[in-house]
Amino acid sequence: MNKLLLLIFLGIAAICQAQKLSADLLVYNAHIYTVDEHFLVKEAMAIRDGKILATGSTAELQKLFLSKNKLDAKGKFIYPGFIDAHAHFLEYGLGLQAVDLTGTSSWNEVITKLRKYALQHKTGWIIGKGWDQNDWNVKSFPNCQQLDQFFPDRPVFLARVDGHAAIANSRAMKGIQPGTKLIGGEVETKDGKLTGILIDNAVELVSKRIPAPNGIQKKDALLQAQANCFAVGLTTIDDCGLQYEDVKMIEGLQQSGELKMRLYVMLSDNEANFDSIFSRGMIKTARLNVRSFKVYADGALGSRGACLLAPYSDRPKSSGFLLSTQTHLDEVASKIFDHGFQMCTHAIGDSGNRFILNTYAKYLKGKNEFRWRIEHAQVVNTNDFSLFGTNSIIPSVQPTHATSDMYWAIDRLGSDRMQGAYAYKQLLLQNNWLPLGTDFPVEDISPFKTFYAASIRKDANGWPKAGFQMSNALSRKDVLRGMTIWAAKANFEENEKGSLEKGKLADFVILNSDLLKVDAGGILGTVVLKTYLNGALVYEKK
Repeated sequence: MNKLLLLIFLGIAAICQAQKLSADLLVYNAHIYTVDEHFLVKEAMAIRDGKILATGSTAELQKLFLSKNKLDAKGKFIYPGFIDAHAHFLEYGLGLQAVDLTGTSSWNEVITKLRKYALQHKTGWIIGKGWDQNDWNVKSFPNCQQLDQFFPDRPVFLARVDGHAAIANSRAMKGIQPGTKLIGGEVETKDGKLTGILIDNAVELVSKRIPAPNGIQKKDALLQAQANCFAVGLTTIDDCGLQYEDVKMIEGLQQSGELKMRLYVMLSDNEANFDSIFSRGMIKTARLNVRSFKVYADGALGSRGACLLAPYSDRPKSSGFLLSTQTHLDEVASKIFDHGFQMCTHAIGDSGNRFILNTYAKYLKGKNEFRWRIEHAQVVNTNDFSLFGTNSIIPSVQPTHATSDMYWAIDRLGSDRMQGAYAYKQLLLQNNWLPLGTDFPVEDISPFKTFYAASIRKDANGWPKAGFQMSNALSRKDVLRGMTIWAAKANFEENEKGSLEKGKLADFVILNSDLLKVDAGGILGTVVLKTYLNGALVYEKK
């Protein structure tokens, strides 16, 4: 009788096992922030074929699903894979091959780094990136005198942190005349001599002379950028301003399986790119989405190239400038609209933002689903905020710009204009959603610095004590949405990623702390333990 009962029991168990649904991976014993409509927190998640089958309690899913691969999260915190809504992925990777001048505290420190680099790399151009005179005791632009002294026979080109200014030595500027004039840029000249400083469109006068990176260098750049991004929990990057030829390389690396990162690519504003993508049509694969263009209205605030309605408070004779004619920007908008593509325009100053808002309104004509974006929306006149909501224009912002600029922004703008600067809460209220990014390599790639800057609005040392313009701080839930589901929505991808729900891609990260509850200091100390893409492990902290 006992043997019969045992057989019956085993038979019932076998039937129950056979009735269970199969999964490739069962994650359990976790705190899973689904970032769905109700912002639910779940304990477990079942995954098959790279997508989420179900979320629920550990007991429920262990009862429903059978999986050979199980992941005990040990109570850790799981979030959708972070999406950076504005970055420069390829540029960041290439920058890793140059002299890193980020965080330098003086021009002398820059020179020291360059001399050390030159001893190790004895031929060719010396390329550096990341300096910011606003971080130095002497906050004025340097000149090329020391570059000429130490590198008389080698061309030197050093891009400012925002890419909207650079300094070059005389060898690199050979043939450029003092007093050269051009639209949307400045070749700085003092006492009839070139200082080496190039602003906005003038940068290209020298940068176009630099030998282009070859295919191997670009491939290495993409793969190194991918590794670094996975390590901080990024699973989708909006790469702003690529050439169509770069897109073809990315396609090849994704098809070979070497490049796994999901990319939303904005093509640069030029005729070759327009012709190539319009003749082919939008590109949409599992890992690549190409349906938009990156356009520039004006320059950057740090180099005083942002286009303002009134002169700079610390340079009364200058209001900045547009980088193209108004006619060109309008023609580009018309072309993009006619082909059904998305327009994403860099606009920093209140004049630049006003012009682009009005240009967009001319074509969008009220509420719509075109999701045209203004990248940065950094300084907006208080009379213009409503134009975002009226025409469904999406402000795409980078919170670390606020905490990087807060030390000197009021000197540039004055107190009145500061009311509409870095105004993320006001911008959120226009459409009730707001994509967030970093603009790396202008800023650090870390999503946690974004989270901290958007919600806490202080620097790493806790300054200012009361926070920077806290009326425009975002709630932690809204910051998380901005880095996940709202960033996906800005890319027309909210139905496939950005939240951990049934049927969506299994892109997620496991963190050591709870971003919604940890104290302010703990946000910056958050560590990515694992990153998953398509339900497969792509990074694990050793």
